[in-house]
This record gives sequence, C-alpha cells and structure tokens, in this order.
Amino acid sequence: MLHEKMSRIDESIAGYRRGIWRAKLIEQAEAEGMAQDLGEEYFATFIDRNSTLLVTFETAQAIRARSDTHQPLGFKMVKAHDWSHLCIIAGEQSWFRDEAIYDFFDRLIDDGFFEDFDRVLFHGSGACGYAAAAYSVASPGATALLVQPQATLDPRMTEWDDRFRNMRRSSFTDRYGYAPDMLDAAERAFVIYDPAQQLDAMHASLFQRANVTRLRMRNMGGYLQSRLAEMRIFDQILTLAGRGELSAHRFYQLYRARRSNARYLKALAAQLNHANRPGLETMLCRSVLERMPIRRLRRRLDELTEAQAGETPGNTG
Repeated sequence: MLHEKMSRIDESIAGYRRGIWRAKLIEQAEAEGMAQDLGEEYFATFIDRNSTLLVTFETAQAIRARSDTHQPLGFKMVKAHDWSHLCIIAGEQSWFRDEAIYDFFDRLIDDGFFEDFDRVLFHGSGACGYAAAAYSVASPGATALLVQPQATLDPRMTEWDDRFRNMRRSSFTDRYGYAPDMLDAAERAFVIYDPAQQLDAMHASLFQRANVTRLRMRNMGGYLQSRLAEMRIFDQILTLAGRGELSAHRFYQLYRARRSNARYLKALAAQLNHANRPGLETMLCRSVLERMPIRRLRRRLDELTEAQAGETPGNTG
C-alpha cells in the first residue's frame, strides 16, 4: 500500500532552512496520509480523504506568504470538500525539473496510485502551472487548472521569454518535458492568462489543443491567482474544476466579480486614457464612483470634467 511505501521521512528534513515549518506541515500530513522527502529541494505531502484528488505544485515561499496558517492551498479544499490532496513543495521558485520528482511520479504510476480516485485535478500557477501540466500525464483522464503557465523554457522554442535566464541550462526536453504535449492525456485543461501580458499570452498560445480551454483575464496583470482570490472566486473555480463542472461559461459568470475589483477598474480606466477615449473614461469613472470610493478615479474624473469644460464652445479660458 502507498502509505507503507511512502511513510519514511529522511532525516535531512531537519536540516531544511525552514525546518520547524516543514516539520509541522509534515506532521499534519502524516496524521492522515504520508510525507516523503524528494531530495534536498523538494518534498511531498499526501492527505487521504475521499475519491477526488487535488494535486498541487507549490513553493514554500508562496505557502508561507499566502496566509497566517502557512498551509498549502490544497489544505483548504481538504477541509471544505473532504478531498484528498497530494502536494509537491519546492523551497523556492521552481519548475520541478528534477530526477527525484520524475522518479516519484514514475513510482506513483507503477503503484496505480491515481487509479484509486474517481477524479484527479492538477493545479499550479506560473512555474508551478508548468509543473501541473507536465506531470498531469501521470494520470490520464485528469483535469488541469493552470494559471499563467509556461509551456517550456527551452530556449530553442521560447528564446523570446527573457524572464528566467537562470533556467536556460535546465532540460525541458526529457521526461515530463513539454507541458502542452503532456496535456494530451488529460480530459480537460484550462489555461488562465491575461492577453495584455505579452509573454504570458505567447506561452498560452502554445497550449492550443482540442482539450484545452483558454480563459482570458484582460487588464488583470501578472498575479492572476491573487486577483482571483481578491475577488473571492478562486475557490469556486477550483471546486468546479474538481467536480468536472468548470466551463468557459461558468468561469466568465464568476469573473463578473471584476466589475467590483478596484485593481481591474483602475487598469481599465488607464487603458481608456492611453487609447485617448475621454468620453468612455468619463462614463467609466462616474459609474464606478457611484458604487466605490476610488480616489484615483475621483481625481481622474475631476481632470476629465475640467478638460471637457475647457473645450466648451465660447470658452476663452
């Protein structure tokens, strides 16, 4: 059984630079499942609950910054829906290109681990989104929810992405390599991105597949998962994906929450300003200020109103 094969934790865990946090996290996981060390940079936790499995790829930095609880994102789904949860955790930003992780997923496949679940959902954001797509091939028929994923960092394909130069010597062509190809076995995959973020949009275009739905969040910037959380719709999206009920229609229904998101409204006003559309910008500012007291838009409305008054026929000022 998986628990017997994966319960041993290497003593090197104690030497992890955030050892106390890591030890507590492992203790929580072991109470209901297992934990396993995956070399110096990675470890995995597994909580065994019902027949829906959420597989997340996360970093210690993001987990510790997310909330006061310092728990992986998937723990919330465990508590809310009684889902099972497998979490692969890296110390820092990582694309999870490591032999220890390849071997770990190879063992899961050999043990028939994913076959014990009725539904499997892979999730990650950014570099972790790349990993969620790449390793989803381990569970044919799974669903993948990917936020701003990279398709690959192989410079022969993505030399136009200069954000991660330190990764150019890493191999993205061996096992679990090119993320879009690894999604071919998935039942459905969803790629969330902002088309105004050029590099993210270029990566998203590489995920063009019959089983992939691309979901656009224009004017939301470079931290889309945080924006979804701000709008209080991320948990709902994740829940729908885990139940096999997510669609573009359901996503955009929830995404209407952007109409009350100050960050989005400011970006939209800035876009109208850049496009020199003062009439539309004025309408937007007035509509928003009837519902929300956003100082920047109040100042901008005053500027627009003053400018429009100066253009009134017969005004010599």
